[in-house]
Amino acid sequence: MAVAKAETPDRILVNGRIFTANPDKPWVEALAIRKGRLQALGSNDSIRALAGPETETVDLEGRMAMPGFVDVHNHVLMGGTAELFERRFPGSASVDDICAEVRAAAEKAEPGQWIFGSQWGADRIAELNTVASLAKLDAASLGHPVLLRDETAHNRWVNSEALRLCGLSDDSVDPPEGALGRDPANGRLTGILIESAAGIAERVANQYFTSAMAEAAVAQAVKTLNSYGITAFQDAATVLSILEALRAVEDKGELTAWAVASLPLIEPSFMFGVSGDALLARRDEFVSRLVRPNFTKIFLDGVPGARTAAFHEPYVDDPAFERGHRGHTLVSTPDLVRYIDLSEKMGMGLKIHCTGDASVSQMLDAVEAVRHFNGPPKVLHHIAHASYVRDEDIPRFAKLGVVADLCPMIWFPTTFLDGHRQVMGKERADRFWPNRAFLDAGTLVAGGSDWPVSPFPAPFSGIEGLVTRENPEGAFPGEKLWGEQAITLEEALSVYTINSARAAGLGDETGSLEPGKSADLIVLDQNLFDIPANRISHTQVLTTYFEGRPVFER
Repeated sequence: MAVAKAETPDRILVNGRIFTANPDKPWVEALAIRKGRLQALGSNDSIRALAGPETETVDLEGRMAMPGFVDVHNHVLMGGTAELFERRFPGSASVDDICAEVRAAAEKAEPGQWIFGSQWGADRIAELNTVASLAKLDAASLGHPVLLRDETAHNRWVNSEALRLCGLSDDSVDPPEGALGRDPANGRLTGILIESAAGIAERVANQYFTSAMAEAAVAQAVKTLNSYGITAFQDAATVLSILEALRAVEDKGELTAWAVASLPLIEPSFMFGVSGDALLARRDEFVSRLVRPNFTKIFLDGVPGARTAAFHEPYVDDPAFERGHRGHTLVSTPDLVRYIDLSEKMGMGLKIHCTGDASVSQMLDAVEAVRHFNGPPKVLHHIAHASYVRDEDIPRFAKLGVVADLCPMIWFPTTFLDGHRQVMGKERADRFWPNRAFLDAGTLVAGGSDWPVSPFPAPFSGIEGLVTRENPEGAFPGEKLWGEQAITLEEALSVYTINSARAAGLGDETGSLEPGKSADLIVLDQNLFDIPANRISHTQVLTTYFEGRPVFER
């Protein structure tokens, strides 16, 4: 039956193979959009019957469409900054490759201008940590200060001019929760800065980074996310400057995605900005229709490649560390219980960075303690990088209502993983990302990119890796990473859509195609269910719709 003219859709999409991520109605041919919301889904005939003279009709010509992706873990300011203001090189880049990039930038730079770059491989710390490598970097920099970020985003390599501007010399002592890299042969600084030491250089370099640059970076990041089909995201460590940039971009009408923010309760050691109580006090200023500052954030440990992740078992012996070194957590369990309780009383979930299995255990222990006092959870907490987890801890996620935030997209062999193998041994390192076990235990599993830790926020690469456990770029041919942890394509799509939406508190708005939800969807150049699994990463987004309007078209 035709609807009244005032209720006719603004746009209909017909002749498609539309995956809805709604298990009650997983596939439809067509859908109708009105005032930015999904009005109806069904057959071509039923949707065409709703159309009026002013309705725009989009013929999908048999193409697959699906919900827009929800990236539950990225860093929009860092991602946009990397695209606009950094030299980019792969984690496999050698010292000479890196220095060639630096020289190319230095030859074009204004006098005194900082040169930024990323992402050197986590498996190259030993190679970079020599005065010989530093000499190469100094020669390439032509006198400019240089700051290069690694692929974990926790560590930096800087040149001698940057060390000088930071007030660091061979006589400097390591900062708390960080380390200054020294050549094992002579003890001299090499420019390697681990964890909180990285923050020393970032703080100095940030004097040259303006609010206008931050706004431009966030605007660029949103465009990039849309180009990959992402229509909602959770920024994983949102200091005040990022909230201000999000607000500015939204005020200009350029925020074409739902944005969830995670406010650091403790200033991160390798980045900085207003955090903690001062930031929480200003939270309500930044709540808007599209921006939801509904999470807090804590870094509980570091990263395995730098031996700063906290594990139950020790790392491989290394003369630079005491025998039996296991790493350690950065917050005590009693303090962690207080932070979880504080978050819950404010109606906020806590996203916590845990890359070692001991940090995962500590977070679960703290949540369990809070549950004894507060009863059943009213908010969801996220363990970000739930990658190394003891078997006995896996069922605790679902029991305690804790989300497994799967990211970055390295659940397949990478140079990143090679860095873990060096410090943990191959057998332990390869028991990485127990995704099948999480789903079988009933865990809410959400998908993120950790972009720009992952060079691109590319969901299709992540989805292929979840399904195949092989490197989607063709590196490490014939090698699977813990193949029994593979999941199905439909499960992987849910991880990146409705699961992530629910985890981020956006499940009523987006994540699946259902009447009343925001019309956030993407049109693809191939049907993911009709191709070999090793072709998923080659999929391209043709059109991204946010609130019913195209925000990206290829």
